[in-house]
Amino acid sequence: MNAYIEEILETVKTKNPSEPEYHQAIHEVLESVSLVLEQHPEYLEAKILERLVEPERAILFRIPWVDDQGAVHVNRGFRIEMNSAIGPYKGGLRFHASVNLGILKFLAFEQVFKNSLTTLPLGGGKGGSDFDPKGKSDAEVMRFCQSFMTELCRHIGPNTDVPAGDIGVGAREIGFLFGQYKRIRNEFTGVLTGKGLNWGGSLIRPEATGYGSVYFAAEMLATRGDSLEGKSCIVSGSGNVAQYTVQKITQLGGTALTMSDSNGHIFDPEGIDEDKLQFVMALKNQRRGRIEEYAEAYPDTIYTPTDYSEDSNPIWDHKADCAFPSATQNEISGKDAENLLKNGVFLVCEGANMPTSPEGTHLFLDSSILYGPGKAANAGGVAVSGLEMAQNSMRFSWSREEVDHRLRQIMKNIHTSCVEAADRYGSKGNYVNGANIAGFIKVADAMMDQGVV
Repeated sequence: MNAYIEEILETVKTKNPSEPEYHQAIHEVLESVSLVLEQHPEYLEAKILERLVEPERAILFRIPWVDDQGAVHVNRGFRIEMNSAIGPYKGGLRFHASVNLGILKFLAFEQVFKNSLTTLPLGGGKGGSDFDPKGKSDAEVMRFCQSFMTELCRHIGPNTDVPAGDIGVGAREIGFLFGQYKRIRNEFTGVLTGKGLNWGGSLIRPEATGYGSVYFAAEMLATRGDSLEGKSCIVSGSGNVAQYTVQKITQLGGTALTMSDSNGHIFDPEGIDEDKLQFVMALKNQRRGRIEEYAEAYPDTIYTPTDYSEDSNPIWDHKADCAFPSATQNEISGKDAENLLKNGVFLVCEGANMPTSPEGTHLFLDSSILYGPGKAANAGGVAVSGLEMAQNSMRFSWSREEVDHRLRQIMKNIHTSCVEAADRYGSKGNYVNGANIAGFIKVADAMMDQGVV
């Protein structure tokens, strides 16, 4: 890595202390982009990289709300509006106790390049709160969402910033948020995506991230004359992304063996078929239970609780062909990556955002397995959010088949862009470099066209 890139990284660390996820995301992108700078000296002169690593706007606000017992609570709310060079800010809202400024800046930074890869006119942003909806009543979640949107509504709009869901923000939360926005602004507009089908949502939106990840994996396998037919797959997580990853793996002839939550993971040697997946969906989406209950319902399943004192996660220590990390950032450590490779995994496709640590990423790249990074592989969610925005603007709804066809074509195009960019800049077969470079060049060229802003 050249001295110029090292200098930017040091400046980022100095200006943004105690934000390791943000440093990690920037390091990965700049490491790839260094391959481009020699051919594009104009980016250096215009200080494109220095501008990219600074959010255009970072909003921090308090969220007071009242629980069912009448007690007052105060949480923090955030919105990071990272870059709007190619379109309005677009990115999810995350409600989780771990949310802080650094994590949201990392997610917003990743979102810029992910959105660029979709070919849709979308900038990058991210937001959320350290509020955890787990264990809260519907009434408590509603009151929190209304308080959150009372402040957020000042900063968003269908042509300015269009949030969506993320961890802890599903259909229930999107509904409460949209209702409050509509009440305050007195307008029915496409200001959020992931809406209900009866009030402006798009078919395939809930499925999009998981389906898109599997479509991307299928494209990677096709480069080696292979397919998902007959493949055994490890899937982490049990939320929206994991659920529809399992469903699409099954539809394409593969077998998902695992799912997980923060308490532990299940390993089903017979595979998680559609009936078992419906049990998981009811468990997680309606009863809001724990994945351990799957093992109680299906006795042949092995449940392993999570031991956070260990340096590896046993979910990644099963024999399989493919792995789909679909839970959260840095869930695959260097040791986990070693276990995956030892157990014969030859494809890793990231449904979550940056789920692999830098050590794990380098192991995957050095081993020459098929490795699809999150900013490319999980772009299906924001792609269909963009399609939802288009449908809202037209006051029109496409069929399920139409949206699914468009999603699959977008994932195919993203794969092609990654392959071509990697080839062009001397990194043949490296999807990490390909995704970072393809996403970067589109944003950088737009920034060049728009002057120093």
